[in-house]
Amino acid sequence: MKLPNIQLETVEYLRTPAAIRQKCDRLFDLARLDKLRYFRVDLSQLDNAANYVIDTTRQQYADFNIPFHSRWRHFEAGNLSRLAELNAALAEFALIEQAKIKFDLAIVSVLIDAGAGADWQYCEPETGQVYRRSEGLAIASLRMFCQGVFSSNPGFPWQADSQGLSQLKLETLAAGFQVSRDNPLVGLTGRLELLQRLGNAICQHPLLFGRENPRPGNLAKYLLDNRVSGVKTVNATEVLNAVLTGFGEIWPGRYAIGGVNLGDVWRHRALQGENLGDEFVPFHKLSQWLTYSLLEPLQELGLEVAGLDELTGLPEYRNGGLCLDIGLLQAKDSVIFEQSYLPDSEVIVEWRSLTVNLLDKIAAAIREKLHLSAEQLPLVKILQGGTWAAGRKIAGELRPGGVPPIQIESDGTVF
Repeated sequence: MKLPNIQLETVEYLRTPAAIRQKCDRLFDLARLDKLRYFRVDLSQLDNAANYVIDTTRQQYADFNIPFHSRWRHFEAGNLSRLAELNAALAEFALIEQAKIKFDLAIVSVLIDAGAGADWQYCEPETGQVYRRSEGLAIASLRMFCQGVFSSNPGFPWQADSQGLSQLKLETLAAGFQVSRDNPLVGLTGRLELLQRLGNAICQHPLLFGRENPRPGNLAKYLLDNRVSGVKTVNATEVLNAVLTGFGEIWPGRYAIGGVNLGDVWRHRALQGENLGDEFVPFHKLSQWLTYSLLEPLQELGLEVAGLDELTGLPEYRNGGLCLDIGLLQAKDSVIFEQSYLPDSEVIVEWRSLTVNLLDKIAAAIREKLHLSAEQLPLVKILQGGTWAAGRKIAGELRPGGVPPIQIESDGTVF
C-alpha cells in the first residue's frame, strides 16, 4: 500500500526521536506556563534530583563505569553469571550467528517485559532464587529461550522463529512464567498475542528478517550487511528505525495513519492543530529500550555505535515516578493518585511527556556536576546508573512494595 506523501511524511516523522523530543518539549513549555490540565513542573528540584541520581549511581557503580541500560543487565540479577553461561553455550557458533541468537533473545525478552504487577514472582529452578518485576520477567524469558520455547526446531533451541512465535500457546507461556491463581501475571494474554503477532509480522519484511526461516535475530545480519564497505559504525537511530519498521504492526489497539500502525503514539488535545498528526505524541518506549538492548550484540560484532544521545530517555513508571516523587513534577489534584489509567489517558500522556524532557534536564545537570560530556556519560548510562534505579529506590522509600505513584492499567504491551 502506497501512502499519500503527507501521510507517509507524518508516519516517518512520528517514528523519529526528534519528534519525541519536539512534541514532549511543547507540552513541557505549556507545563512551565501552568497551562496543562494535570501536572505542573518545579525546576527548583532539579539540583536535588541530580544529586539523588548521582548518589544512587555511586552505590552501584562507584567508579562510574556504567554499562548501557538494557535487557542484558536484568539477566545478571542476583550477581549470577547467566550471560557467561550463555556465551559458553554459544561459543561454537560464528560471531554473526551468536549475534542473531542474542537478537532473538533480547527482542522476545524486551517485548514481554511490560509491567508484571505487584503480585507475581518467578522462582528460578536452576538457583532457587526468587525474582519479581523486570528481573523476574527477564530470567523467566531467558530460561524459556534456552529451553527452545520460541523455536519451532527441536534440534536448535537457540532461536525465536516465525513458526515458533506465531504458534505459541497460552499454556506454554503461562507455565514458563509460573503463572497460577496464586501467582497472577498482569497482561499474560497481551504478551502472548504480542509474540504471536511478532511471528506473523517478521514474515512481511524478508529484507530485515530473512525469507526461508524468518527470525527477529536476522535483523543483526541486515544491520551488519547494510554498512558501506569498510564502515564499522552504526547509528543508534538506524537501529531504532529498523525496529519501528519491522515490528510496527505488532502493537494492539493503536492509532493509525493511512492504515499504518503508529505504535506507542498517543493524543493530547493541547497539541491539536490544522496539520495531520499535530495532536500525536510519540514515545516508542519499548522500541527504544529494545534498541538500547540490541547495541551490545552489534558492538560484539565489531561495530561502533554512534548517535547514542539522539535516542531519548524512557518514559515509563520508574523514570516518571522519580520525577513525581522527588518533586520535579507535581499533580494539580491529588485525586490523580487514587485512580488507575489506561495508556491513552491524558494523565499518562502528560506524565510521560514531561518525563522525557526532565530526563534530558537531569542528565545535563549530572554531567555539569561531574564535569563530564555527553560522550563520556551518555543518556543510556544515566538511565542505568541512574534514573531508573533511583525511581525504584525512592518508590520503595515512599510506598509499600515500591509501587509507582500513579497506577496504570497495563495490557502488557506499553510499560
